[in-house]
Amino acid sequence: MNSEKHPEEYFLKTKLYLAEADGEAFMGIGVLWLLQHIDSFGSIRQASAHMNLSYAKAHRMVRDLEKHLGLDLVTSRRGGDSRLGAGLTPAGREFIKLYDRFQEEIKKKAEESFAKFRTELRKLYP
Repeated sequence: MNSEKHPEEYFLKTKLYLAEADGEAFMGIGVLWLLQHIDSFGSIRQASAHMNLSYAKAHRMVRDLEKHLGLDLVTSRRGGDSRLGAGLTPAGREFIKLYDRFQEEIKKKAEESFAKFRTELRKLYP
């Protein structure tokens, strides 16, 4: 089979998740974005609306992550009429820094490996 495609046209797409031993993912880029938006908006409700998520789903994502990590990442302030919102705990801010740095390192290493792979793959083409 002769294809018009060449390795220069390919790109690498990676998805990184933290998961339990059974494969159940509990942390990925979506949860990271949610935490970052909670930090910037000061509200789970506003962060979830910005991401087109239901409040219930966003709240569940945060609680699941906290349960899996055993850390309090988000602090909710009294709601009701005062609507004081939510924010990240110091552990929450540190966690998003650590996870973001970790995923960037992994993606960089994956891109380096992919560049080597693509170089080797080129050798297969006439």
